[in-house]
Amino acid sequence: MRILVVGSGGREHALCWAIAASPLCDKLYCAPGNAGIAAEAECVPIGVDDVTTLVAFARSKRIEFVVVGPEAPLVAGLVDQLEAAGIKTFGPSKQAAMLEGSKGFTKDFCTRHDIPTAAYGRFRDVAAARSFIYARSAPIVVKADGLTAGKGVTVAQSVDEALAAVDEAMVGGRFGAAGAEVVIEEFLEGEEASFHALVDGAHAVPLAAAQDHKRVGDGDTGPNTGGMGTYSPAPIVTPAMAETIMARIIRPTVAGMAADGKPFKGVLFAGLMIGRDGPKLIEFNVRFGDPECQVLIPRLMSDLLPGLIAARDGQLKNFALRWRDDAAICVVMAAQGYPGAHKRATVIRGLERAAKVPGVYVFHAGTAHMDDQIVASGGRVLGVTATGPTLADARDHAYQAVDSIDWPDGFCRRDIGWRALTPGAATGSA
Repeated sequence: MRILVVGSGGREHALCWAIAASPLCDKLYCAPGNAGIAAEAECVPIGVDDVTTLVAFARSKRIEFVVVGPEAPLVAGLVDQLEAAGIKTFGPSKQAAMLEGSKGFTKDFCTRHDIPTAAYGRFRDVAAARSFIYARSAPIVVKADGLTAGKGVTVAQSVDEALAAVDEAMVGGRFGAAGAEVVIEEFLEGEEASFHALVDGAHAVPLAAAQDHKRVGDGDTGPNTGGMGTYSPAPIVTPAMAETIMARIIRPTVAGMAADGKPFKGVLFAGLMIGRDGPKLIEFNVRFGDPECQVLIPRLMSDLLPGLIAARDGQLKNFALRWRDDAAICVVMAAQGYPGAHKRATVIRGLERAAKVPGVYVFHAGTAHMDDQIVASGGRVLGVTATGPTLADARDHAYQAVDSIDWPDGFCRRDIGWRALTPGAATGSA
């Protein structure tokens, strides 16, 4: 097959790495790709938001299957346009992608279909939002309604912090149209987990569970990011818990979207808080998580590509995936200053040394070629991923590889996997 992957991050590098290894793949393109993806696919300089050019390229190259990585083109309707052009595509329609495109839409959907989630309010009026915060007090969570690349959530520990988050989104316009409406939620306590399932519109096949680290600093401190690292498996998601998540959250969502006339196809990624009352939905994403994808792919024993095709074709009813017993961990290296302003075009050296550490693969997220060197081109730049018989082994290899990389302008968290590796570790909250 001739295949196109859309995207330029670490998630897309992991997808390209897996797809390129499939015997079903004859030719692989990635738009726009990055310096690391170039080793797996032919990169083409088309932005993920350039729907017209992406469709034209797919037609001109006789692409037989497209895998859309990031959320923005899914919410913009890229899948609809490609399918209308007769090109099979993995990912949800524009209507189904509303599960990520609007947090308010998802909260209302959960209410209608009895899917457990935090109590909430939706607001377009600043005064009403402030009154809700005063009435509920803190801690409380403020979320911009639309897409914000993981930066639109404030877990406010005080009323003043929550009020400031509302003002930043609705008055200051930090997130543009995405922050014109906010969702304000009750604060949930427990332990977070990332749960993915392939979905074909009617059936769902669960993937291995993972746990992300959203805060920028060690000990889960500082502002939220797109994700500073992750690991799999997540001990909190036992086989019994996985079945509870499927029964209470994933299957009702698949059935509810079909009943609402918006059948979901693609990968459904549930961000969960698992507490005393069982799992509750924090948010849905309609694509593979980043950096969760970077630990799921190395643990997957099966060929990924047939699973993606089966999801698109509605053939998951009797489909199964096989997983390796090894654990995996991904440490994100980001540019100094992230998630705020950060320098670009800083030189990264030592990637070859890092890749020689046992069980390590370095996924590129925000890199480019410049003057025969690899340079940083984004906030999250590398996903240093390692596998091992135990999570501790994987962690040690990952940080050995991190320490082999010469990039003075980068940083990472040094505690990825701490909840699973620290006896009696405190639970998180969101």
